[in-house]
Amino acid sequence: MNRVLVTPRSLTRDGHPALKRLEEAGYELVFSTPGAQPSETELFRLLPGCVGYLAGVEKISAEVIDAARDLKVIARNGVGIDNIDLDAARRTHIEIIRAAGANARGVAELTIALMFALARTIPLSDARLKQGNWQRRQGIELYRRTLGIVGCGSIGRQVASLALGLGMQVLAYDPYPDESFRPGGDFQFVDLEDLLAGSDVISFHCPPAAHGKPVVTRETLARMKKGVYLINTSRACLMDENDLLEALESGPVAGLALDVFATEPPGQNRLVAHERSIATPHIGGFTAESITRAVESAVQGMINFLRSSV
Repeated sequence: MNRVLVTPRSLTRDGHPALKRLEEAGYELVFSTPGAQPSETELFRLLPGCVGYLAGVEKISAEVIDAARDLKVIARNGVGIDNIDLDAARRTHIEIIRAAGANARGVAELTIALMFALARTIPLSDARLKQGNWQRRQGIELYRRTLGIVGCGSIGRQVASLALGLGMQVLAYDPYPDESFRPGGDFQFVDLEDLLAGSDVISFHCPPAAHGKPVVTRETLARMKKGVYLINTSRACLMDENDLLEALESGPVAGLALDVFATEPPGQNRLVAHERSIATPHIGGFTAESITRAVESAVQGMINFLRSSV
């Protein structure tokens, strides 16, 4: 009755010093398959008898939660919890702990890196040159261009500050804007329609919409600038894949960067394979610093809760 399941891929493969705190606190660690996202079948096998669950991005269904009769707390080593059936967690009185802001810097820096890579077609140029082809594609400079940020929480704010340092104009949309955020430079909160119409680059840092529908659809794409670049390091469900593919082929989108996918790994995916897209394997928060902050936050939060619930 003192077991804790650990499933994040980076932790099951490489471990982390912060996990020793759980052992020192008297908990036995149980690991899912190293380096792999656990299946529901594996969760059914491993979770019963566990009081704590240090979780990754795998789906945690109501059925899994109901089967985990001894579970008291799920701690995410990240901020997103839309992979968890929250209604089932509330019904069974399971505490949910997030590592809020732990990976914000890592995701923000990846966003800026992807923006440069899109603007200068760096991956395509590298691939062609390695094949022996001297082919150049004209790029754009980001200075004085407009970056639209959809979702201006802890990640979006860091992206805004980095972009302002590059001399960009920044438009931000958030349903609950933090008016105290005044980073200086050419920054303003706007409504979503103005952001879509006025941005040269649009980056998404928001949870799924409450209505469950994508933000990027044929209709919203039609309102964007011709030649816009899109970056999604947040949630795959924010974009309609078919509409986006059409926009890449003949519509306004000049380039697309993705770090998140509906299924991970995505397998044969038309967006991933497209010449004008850049795809990375969900590495936004996969930095040494982000992992350390997230794991330390999740572990300490779990220990504090389990001690208080005795």
